[in-house]
Amino acid sequence: MIVRTGGIRSARSSLPVGELVFALLMLGLGIFALVGVFGIRVPAGATVGPTAFPILVSAILLVSSSAVLIGVLRGQRAQAEEGEDIDESLPTDWLTLAKITALVVAHLALLEIIGWAPAAALLFGGVAWALGAKRWWMALLVGCVVALVVQIVFAGLLGLSLPWGPLLGWLGGMF
Repeated sequence: MIVRTGGIRSARSSLPVGELVFALLMLGLGIFALVGVFGIRVPAGATVGPTAFPILVSAILLVSSSAVLIGVLRGQRAQAEEGEDIDESLPTDWLTLAKITALVVAHLALLEIIGWAPAAALLFGGVAWALGAKRWWMALLVGCVVALVVQIVFAGLLGLSLPWGPLLGWLGGMF
């Protein structure tokens, strides 16, 4: 048993399980993303193909999660931000968390059925409602505008594969 003085924990102190789980999940996500890159089709003759950005993101994720994991294992702990407006004595609001989880699952399920922009607008407005927005209809309206702009820029102008859906299919034909 190693016991040190001067504010450093003893060897018997417990490991921060939450921080370890987070670091390991991020490391696993980095590995998953890197393996997934090799499934992307690269057009013949492309100098910078569609794998460049995913490889960069995977590498950043792997390096940063490894650094966090090593830091946690060495006993480094993150200090709480003093300016955060969080009351740690309150319990987790599981109902709000369940609402947001259900909205994300609904977004994924509706993506192909109604299109990306309407599904994203519903997700935006629904999350605002779940988090207690007084004017949920305004959040839904903002979600519609932002989702439509993103749809037009990314799917229409950049050619990414965001489904237009039956409501906006006519708009997809313009680009």
